[in-house]
Amino acid sequence: MAVSVRRVVFSGLSVWFLVTAIGLYFLVHLHKYINFGIDLVGGTYITLEVDSRKAVQNELGDTMQSIANRLKKDRRPLPSAQRLEDDSAVMTFAKSSEASEVEQYLYNNAPRVRVERKDSDIVLSLPREAQQTVIADAVQSIIGVLRTRLDKFGVGEISIAAQGDKSIIIELPNVHNPQQAKAMIGRTALLEIKLVEDVAMSEEELLKKHNGQLPVGMMVVPGKERFGKTVYLVPNYTDLTGRLLKDARMDFGGRIGTEPVVAFTFKDEGADKFYELTSNNIGRRVAIIIDNEVITAPTVQSAIGESGVITGDFTPQEAQDMAALLKSGAFVAPVTFEEERHIGPSLGQESIHKGLVACAVGLGLLLVFSLMFYKLAGLFAFIVLLYNLLLTMFMLAWLGATLTLPGIAGMILTVGMAIDASILIYERIKEELATGAPLKRAIDAGFSGAMTVILDANVTHFIVAVVLYRLGAGPVQGFAVTMIVGIIATLLTGLLLLRSIFSFVTDVLEVKRISI
Repeated sequence: MAVSVRRVVFSGLSVWFLVTAIGLYFLVHLHKYINFGIDLVGGTYITLEVDSRKAVQNELGDTMQSIANRLKKDRRPLPSAQRLEDDSAVMTFAKSSEASEVEQYLYNNAPRVRVERKDSDIVLSLPREAQQTVIADAVQSIIGVLRTRLDKFGVGEISIAAQGDKSIIIELPNVHNPQQAKAMIGRTALLEIKLVEDVAMSEEELLKKHNGQLPVGMMVVPGKERFGKTVYLVPNYTDLTGRLLKDARMDFGGRIGTEPVVAFTFKDEGADKFYELTSNNIGRRVAIIIDNEVITAPTVQSAIGESGVITGDFTPQEAQDMAALLKSGAFVAPVTFEEERHIGPSLGQESIHKGLVACAVGLGLLLVFSLMFYKLAGLFAFIVLLYNLLLTMFMLAWLGATLTLPGIAGMILTVGMAIDASILIYERIKEELATGAPLKRAIDAGFSGAMTVILDANVTHFIVAVVLYRLGAGPVQGFAVTMIVGIIATLLTGLLLLRSIFSFVTDVLEVKRISI
């Protein structure tokens, strides 16, 4: 008996016994390890629309600043003022002759933009094709930022995809009170640092101080209502923005040292710009603006390098949320909520129930088929199918993939395909047994003879599934993922587990004949 137990323990099947024990625990706690899609657990659909006009305007602003830096580097005339209009950027020069010189310079050095001179102004605009590219890039950039934000706030596996030219679809599975997620989604989180030119208690008072008209290139930004309403006059463009941030985190500081603040660190380029701004403007106020609201406007006491803090009477949670938003990056253009739909969990439960029933019916039919045609060996094939499903679920959990209703369909399809591997092996074994070969040699010939065909069939299915995943979106990707992991599980169970079962029967149990 001791020898028999030792042979069982050291047989190839012992590994699969361990997999069985782990699998039972895994199945009992399935909800802890598998992410379920919105069609299974319910949740919220949100449709966003990207402000395409603002995306183009921001691109023009960046282009204008880049041109100004290039003019300075090449020692060309510099603009005395810069401003953004609806669909153009305007650079004003002191003399018409300077504008003419810059116009000729830009024809050779800025081919992407359309350049037009109006007296001493240079007007920059983007051709239609360039605008479409900017909008498409903005949508993809916002999708990346959204994915970072929502993952950081732990709303689970999400689906974010572009729809049309400027819309984005977000699926929040198992989120039935999405107000926190919406608060993050709707925030542009654009950090800007600008010099304060003037301060007043209202915009009317500010206009009165400037003879009823804002200075060229200036804008009014409201302050955060901490000690009464305040408005600030600041330049309408700055190149010192949150895009240059390297890190942002919640910390404690402020006036009393224990106030929750947002500490930030710039990249090298941002640190240089921040140092230049503060070193040249000691004694002046600098506004820290987030989403067109002045959070704080401290007076510069000394030159500051790569880091700083934002104070704003934050609670610890507000400071933490703000740091996460800034760290995730700003939207290149604002977004608006166009549609919001909620799916109840009862619909998801019904989908799960129907999927499980379909899977059970399919497995039942396969069991009947296997036993009818292959008897005891058919039972082995059915056991392999059960392990196939278990390994598929393991791999989905390991990859962090989301199981959707199309994914369940992919699993059922994979199970149907997986029985083919056993059929090919069995038919080859039967051919060998018909020639009078011993059982063990027939089994070896069956596995070696069917190996190439099994690999060819599954590799072609695998390639198709990868193409579906790369080119598809949403439900198609869910179907493709389960097909991919199902094919891998088929190869592992069909070639390794089934071989281990037969080896156990012939070597450990020393069986000489098997019904097949």
